[in-house]
Amino acid sequence: MEQSEVLKRVIGILTEAGEMQRQAEEDTNGHDPDAGGSIVTTLLNETMPHIAIPGDATVEEMALLVGREVGGAVEQLVGAFTLAFIALAQVHDSGQGEVTSADVLQDLALRAEELSSDDEDGPEDSP
Repeated sequence: MEQSEVLKRVIGILTEAGEMQRQAEEDTNGHDPDAGGSIVTTLLNETMPHIAIPGDATVEEMALLVGREVGGAVEQLVGAFTLAFIALAQVHDSGQGEVTSADVLQDLALRAEELSSDDEDGPEDSP
């Protein structure tokens, strides 16, 4: 999965979590606090690679294989959450009270979409 797609998914999770928090503050009746778990599970299922481990692999070989295969996906997820955190923290620390977290996430999603479009277009030829 491309990094821009992972970032967009992370932004979706954070946006939904923010909405769930607002709903919980407004009305505590009927709110399922675990409702967001399924979107996180879906993200993990989509980003984590499927690993075929040979039946005769040693424990060390399995650990190396899993570490190598899962490591890249974990780096993508951590990178996306880190980028979102930094964007939100910078606005918070700057004291821009008129800018909401939803505004920051929306801007970040637009930038991720631009990156995704740039990736699809491929590198431009330079003279």
